[in-house]
Parts: sequence; C-alpha cells; structure tokens
Amino acid sequence: MTMSKKKSYPLPKRFPVAMTEQAYARLRQINAETGLGNNYILTVLLERLDKFTDSQKLSHEFDDFISEFGSPAAAKKEGNKDG
Repeated sequence: MTMSKKKSYPLPKRFPVAMTEQAYARLRQINAETGLGNNYILTVLLERLDKFTDSQKLSHEFDDFISEFGSPAAAKKEGNKDG
C-alpha cells in the first residue's frame, strides 16, 4: 500500500486580523475540532460560505451589524483609496 503525498493548499494573501473575544474563541474551538490552523479555517469558511449559509439571512445579519455599529470599512475607504 503506497501512501500518497497530501496536496499543499497555497495561501498567498496575508493580512492582520482583529476580532472579538467571542469570535476568536469560536475560531479556536473550530481549530481544536478540525486540527486546522486559523488561516485555513477562515479560508474554508469564506470560500465555501454560499454552500452552508442562507444569503438572505447573512445579508440581514450584515445589515443589523451596520445598523448598530456603522460600516468601518466603508469609512476607511472614503479616506483611503487603497482600502
């Protein structure tokens, strides 16, 4: 029986991430359950988001968040064309 070499999944984009304690705790929980690093967990979640979310519910959650906290990313883009 020959073992095949596992493929490497490239992650060429890197950026600093800030999140709430609750979000980070959930990320660490998924890390413990799957054995994946934070970068791979976020990649799987974002690349496959449409497979396991209801787009209308997700849009509603974003609208609720923006209603309560504003849209910091949009405000930043207005002052900085590079985003």
